[in-house]
Amino acid sequence: MRDDEAVTGWALAARGGDERAVEQFVRATQLDVRRYVTHLSGDPQATDDLVQDTYVRALRSLPGFEGRSSARTWLLTIARRVVADRFRSQAVRPRLAATEDWQSAAERAQPRGVPGFDEGVALAELLTALGPERREAFVLTQLLGLPYAAAAGVMGCPVGTVRSRVARARETLIARLTEAEGARDSVPGGPPRELAGAAA
Repeated sequence: MRDDEAVTGWALAARGGDERAVEQFVRATQLDVRRYVTHLSGDPQATDDLVQDTYVRALRSLPGFEGRSSARTWLLTIARRVVADRFRSQAVRPRLAATEDWQSAAERAQPRGVPGFDEGVALAELLTALGPERREAFVLTQLLGLPYAAAAGVMGCPVGTVRSRVARARETLIARLTEAEGARDSVPGGPPRELAGAAA
């Protein structure tokens, strides 16, 4: 759901203890939160925990939400902090073992043949070609549909910086798609043409 006014209204109603408003707020925003933390963290296995942590923090902070920005922008700012906190905690925690084996097993266990699955995988692979800042700006504005000003608020940088990062991200993605198109013409089974729309 993209109606920021309605989402903000539900968040404001939820502040007063309206359980139905809480449910509507979560339902309307959870897909955006999920996509954002997945791309931002680069760790699909951690997505569920990151989403849950985001909503725990958001619901605790809801009484302080005054509606100065849209509730979706406010929530994605919280999600960004949750991911940053996860990175910090992992940086100080010692690793017990290499993770390649279980990651490969988890990837092999993912469902295949689901409509849109291949396109989603191809887009995720293309996005890994971007630096973290450009990827975040692209995901916020092009995949989640945030206005540039709202994305700048989430990222804590000027609007012009967001515009520049998105423009450079598009250039990189278009170049990668062009390379992939050339490779696909010579090798069967290249990335789907539909992805060009997301980068263009």
